[in-house]
Amino acid sequence: MDTFAKFAMSGLELLGSLFLFTVGLLLIGVVVLFIHDKTQRKNAIWRNYPVVGHFRNLFQVLGEFFRQYFFAQDREEMPFNRAERDWVGDVCEDGKDVVPFGSTKVYAPGMPIFANGLFPKLDEEEVPARAPFTIGPDTPHPYRPSSFFNISAMSYGSLSAPAVQALSRGAKLAGCYLNTGEGGVSPYHLEGDCDIVYQLGTAKFGARNEDSTLNEAKLAKICENPNIKMIEIKLSQGAKPGKGGILPAKKVTKEIADIRDIPEGEAALSPNRHVDAANPEELLDLIDQVRRVSKRPVGIKFCMGQVKPVQELLDTIIRRGVASAPDYIVIDSGDGGTGAAPMPLIDSTGMLIEDSLPLLHDMLIDSGLRDRIKIIASGKLITSADVAWAFCVGADMINNARGFMFALGCIQALKCDKNTCPTGITTHDKRLQRGLDPTNKAVRVRNYVKTLNDEVAMIAHACGVDCPRDLTREHLLVMQASGRTRPFTKVWNPDRYLSSKQS
Repeated sequence: MDTFAKFAMSGLELLGSLFLFTVGLLLIGVVVLFIHDKTQRKNAIWRNYPVVGHFRNLFQVLGEFFRQYFFAQDREEMPFNRAERDWVGDVCEDGKDVVPFGSTKVYAPGMPIFANGLFPKLDEEEVPARAPFTIGPDTPHPYRPSSFFNISAMSYGSLSAPAVQALSRGAKLAGCYLNTGEGGVSPYHLEGDCDIVYQLGTAKFGARNEDSTLNEAKLAKICENPNIKMIEIKLSQGAKPGKGGILPAKKVTKEIADIRDIPEGEAALSPNRHVDAANPEELLDLIDQVRRVSKRPVGIKFCMGQVKPVQELLDTIIRRGVASAPDYIVIDSGDGGTGAAPMPLIDSTGMLIEDSLPLLHDMLIDSGLRDRIKIIASGKLITSADVAWAFCVGADMINNARGFMFALGCIQALKCDKNTCPTGITTHDKRLQRGLDPTNKAVRVRNYVKTLNDEVAMIAHACGVDCPRDLTREHLLVMQASGRTRPFTKVWNPDRYLSSKQS
């Protein structure tokens, strides 16, 4: 017993010594930090409130966490609220979207409401959703898409390899296409054997010369792969209209540098526009060049701002002949998303899809080009109601990016540009990437596409039409500030924009 008592006393003395040593280190650290804070000149809070001023930074970091999980209401968060994220998560898990007791949606002004018909389609009368049209019918390799909901532009570099692998495999399972984003065609895009849309951004990564002009030989080589179904020339995107793409230097690995034909370890900064397309004539020349070399349908993507340049492009097409037109236009929303963009552009530049999509549809009709040019809507269209709205106002197909990021497990941590994404989606940290299983996530991608396609068809049938592309503006109501709805046709007034083409 005496031996045990001596051993216990020795242990207590050791713990006491360790405690005093730790306290001493902490006191020394506090003194050093106090001296540092009082002598530095960069941070006024630290200088005026040494040591304790650091708690402000800690609370700022923790506040983001607590707001997301404890304080924000289901319909409050931005850019996507918890209700939207949970909807995607639920349908990705089991393909089911059933809620109890009634809607929790706030009926805010501008919100779309679908005008259901008195005699909806019976189950046996329903026509499966399909893509009954061909893009680029006069090209050597026209494209007949099998899904109206597809994966929008997300490059390898912005996304991790496992994330792109999951999207590629999921796209194959779902029967939709995958847009490469402006970072070029990577092996991970091709791995799943899905349909691919190769996006040529302003730097033309993967098919570029050093001056960012088109390298025809490289483009032709890429298009030898039969999975490449269309080419998309990106003029601008909603997250940063008028500014080229940004990939931070820490994300430019050797593999990414090789795919993009750029130096390793240097930030990939794309030009603000295509150097060989400074006006409508040159843009149509570029479209013709890409279509001739690729032998595939070629479209353009932009976020609309000023209307007059778009009208000038349409006028130039009419003057040169409809054969010179792009085969499709992807219209992006000014509230689009990206991993890296200046706040003035991401917050305050570019027309929202609510205006630009119906406006582009009307402009193409007025110019007699609507049958020639297909419209693909892109933006914050992540739910079946969002997609059905886009069909009502003029879209032929819909692209989405961030909805598929949620399908991969994104928790909206807002760390996309820091290479510290906790879900492994937007990081090249191998430790973090291990959490993302491409096989599992591919199934979630498939479930997302299938459920969304089914639910948009369900909305169409409720409105009394056979399939989503039969939805028109007559099927759409718009909530007013008074709390009442009005038909979209009574609310929408394109003249406020189209009058600018006369100036």
